[in-house]
Amino acid sequence: MADTSNSVLFDAPGPKGRRTIRIINWVAGLVFAVLVVLMLMRLHNPPDGENQLSWELWKPALEKEAWTDFYLPGLWMTVKATVLAVVGAVVFGLVFGVGRLLPNPLVRGVSAVIVEFCRAVPVLLLMIFFWRWFAFAGFPSPSYWAVVIALVLYNGSVVAELVRSGVGNLPNGQREASLALGLTETQSLIQIEVPQAVYAMLPAAVTQLVVVLKDTALGSIIMYTDLLQESRRLGSMYFNILQTLVMAAVIYFIACWLLSRLAEWLPERMQQRTAAPAEPEPVAPIAAGDPSNINQIAVAKEVEELPLGGAPRQYHVHHRGTNASIRNWRRTRYEQGYDATQPESQIDPETGRLIRDEEAERKAKAAKAARLAAKAAKENGGETAERHDQYGHGEKHDRAVFKPHGDIGKKGHDDMGHRPKI
Repeated sequence: MADTSNSVLFDAPGPKGRRTIRIINWVAGLVFAVLVVLMLMRLHNPPDGENQLSWELWKPALEKEAWTDFYLPGLWMTVKATVLAVVGAVVFGLVFGVGRLLPNPLVRGVSAVIVEFCRAVPVLLLMIFFWRWFAFAGFPSPSYWAVVIALVLYNGSVVAELVRSGVGNLPNGQREASLALGLTETQSLIQIEVPQAVYAMLPAAVTQLVVVLKDTALGSIIMYTDLLQESRRLGSMYFNILQTLVMAAVIYFIACWLLSRLAEWLPERMQQRTAAPAEPEPVAPIAAGDPSNINQIAVAKEVEELPLGGAPRQYHVHHRGTNASIRNWRRTRYEQGYDATQPESQIDPETGRLIRDEEAERKAKAAKAARLAAKAAKENGGETAERHDQYGHGEKHDRAVFKPHGDIGKKGHDDMGHRPKI
């Protein structure tokens, strides 16, 4: 079945449509191959000229001197003009792009006129105008500055439109929330909206670098020594203009291809940095308003460790945290399963194993001895014993009393494990 997930503007073709498209592609490929063969035949045997495919014409365009004296210096001048033009275009676009969005009608109108004028005038005409102006004014390197300023004005107007469209595509809640917080429209625009728009327009701005790089070739018309101009100079020396222009085209293609790959990689990188994780990390089910987080996490770990997701264990250390009340802490400990006489209440939430330390064993032995002493006292008619309540106060009773936590009052008996003498 055909994948229609990417069919947005048109329906996916059916079997007959795919067969028709395949036939058209084959026919177009054959026509293109025939045209390439005819062009090579014409270059090999031109009607009035020498063979353009001969090695004698290609050798000067591929030698080391051609790269060190012509191609690389021309490429450096192209890159230098491109970098400066890109920086200036970004600054120009941010200033006038924000100016077109300000609430002041005068600033907005002036910014709109400048941006629209720079977009409407051809880049070559701007280069020629600034070149003649700088030459008459006596500025150094008039062709270089003419190329840079012309590219700044044209591409800066494009960046300004990118900023304006980026701010316009933001949700209306951004501005409404900022205004509700007490910010002015200008503060909301500069501090909240424009940073988001700039971050969103970065891929399109990187794509605009390709346009700036290619437009520097127009500087060869005003005698700027860029890559195209140096290639023409080399071709005029050896009468192989076609070969040197082909080499210049290959260099331009590689540079633009690298920038295009950067424009494709940048959105993926931005998405990785800003997107939330697809599978959030599981957390323990903590009830709202329950401050005993450590108990909830312990229960969740125990349930996770049980095979087949069985029910949690019967006894847990619930006395930890703030679950244990302050006033009736003994009763709370007993009701929540923490009893010194119950070994299973000593479960370590980390390892799930029983904690049988000396204190637990001693308490268990003391409880056993207390039960034996109570039984013996009952059989002997009951002796007077002293009972201590939970606050440590003592009372006299006619018979032995068993305390719920294994504490039994005793008077005059050091060893409760033996039967008292009558």
